[in-house]
Amino acid sequence: MGIAAKLFYNPEDRANTLSYRVRPSDEQIRQQQERWNDLADVLKEGLRVSYGKPVSSWLQGSYKFGTQIRPARMGEEFDIDLGVYIEWEGSAESGDVEPLELKDKVQSILADYANEPANDATGTSDPKSRCNRICFIGDFHIDVPSYHLDRTRDSRDLATENNEWENSDPKAIYLWWKDQFEGEDRHRARRLARYLKMWAALTFESSSRPSSILLTVLVAHALKSIDTQEISGDDEFFRTVVDEIERRLRSSLIVRNPANIRENLNRLSYDDCTVFIGKLAELLSIADRALGAADEFQSADIWTEAFRHFFPFPKEDKDAVAKAADSGRYVIAVARYDPDVRVVAISGKRRWDGFNGLGPIPKGCDIRFEVVNSQSLPEGSTVYWTVRNEGAEAEATNDMGHVAGTGLTNSENSAYRGSHFVDVVVKLNGRIIGRRRVIVRISGLGIPKRNSARPAWTALR
Repeated sequence: MGIAAKLFYNPEDRANTLSYRVRPSDEQIRQQQERWNDLADVLKEGLRVSYGKPVSSWLQGSYKFGTQIRPARMGEEFDIDLGVYIEWEGSAESGDVEPLELKDKVQSILADYANEPANDATGTSDPKSRCNRICFIGDFHIDVPSYHLDRTRDSRDLATENNEWENSDPKAIYLWWKDQFEGEDRHRARRLARYLKMWAALTFESSSRPSSILLTVLVAHALKSIDTQEISGDDEFFRTVVDEIERRLRSSLIVRNPANIRENLNRLSYDDCTVFIGKLAELLSIADRALGAADEFQSADIWTEAFRHFFPFPKEDKDAVAKAADSGRYVIAVARYDPDVRVVAISGKRRWDGFNGLGPIPKGCDIRFEVVNSQSLPEGSTVYWTVRNEGAEAEATNDMGHVAGTGLTNSENSAYRGSHFVDVVVKLNGRIIGRRRVIVRISGLGIPKRNSARPAWTALR
């Protein structure tokens, strides 16, 4: 087990793990489930009335696989795939419903649904080649691919925008995935897929990013290929899986759909594949350095190169630090330089001051952080700032923090209720020589306006 294994996955401290920070919160999962259930009922009823045929739905994609990740950046959205199936016996071409006609009808139903304020939809997108899309409040959208289903033959065909039926069976690949692992092995496979997908989301632009299903299948193949006897902990598993995936892609860029070997899941261009393999090599280097780090703090800092603010910062264990220093097993760089941070929050004419922490303060404050003992900062060293947000409000907004840059000062604002962390790391020649976790506690209250207008009802007095 690697030194930072518990920062990847730890049921005893769930919130302070990469596994928790990259996935949707329980509340977000509940909201998504309520919305797609309701939308599925509306779509099925609308298509049933229009065509007089049986209609069913089936959830697919990363939500179904259990590998969904939260958006990597503010403004991006969760993605849900909800397939709708209109049924008749025989081939898709033998029916009296054209593929483009079906897609247009689905688009019309989605538009009507979006126009109802109670549905919390923000609108629909122009039809895509293989699906229609509706967007919702809460930073998520639902893609709706439309299919013909011959239940007798258990055969499915996808309606496309160029008015053709395309052989496609999302159920088959899901059943393949489900059969690969059981119990804890399946849970680990899902976590490893989420780690790799978040790394990809942070590393590549959407146009050159390997697809979710490609990454998921690569993780599954890698896990089935590697010898797990000598490794434990998600950090060691992740490093070994990345190594296996890089090796496989260097030997062949073709990744067959395990449920349909005629389909190549790797739709990246040759140039994008070359970049992908190169980035995997860089990720492998990060993993090797993190696994060989002197302590958990050093390891976490190295993993942050891959996962940025999503990777958690270790909690301070003063007893462990003291014991490690006494034993001489490794050098605790914190002993060389402890940055002290002055924190000032301002809202209008009100001001709050703190030292190495602040709060509670209300929402809506401008906050300035400054290293005040910079006179003892070793020459040539650099101060790095990373914001890591926690709490229900930050999770609901998909703002888990950001890498804030370098320098002796940093500016932020108080936007979400809860405890939030500004982690200060000082490095010299690439090695941590000091660190400080600054906790800012924010209440749910905003700043009331001074001398605000009296309520209208007071005029009745």
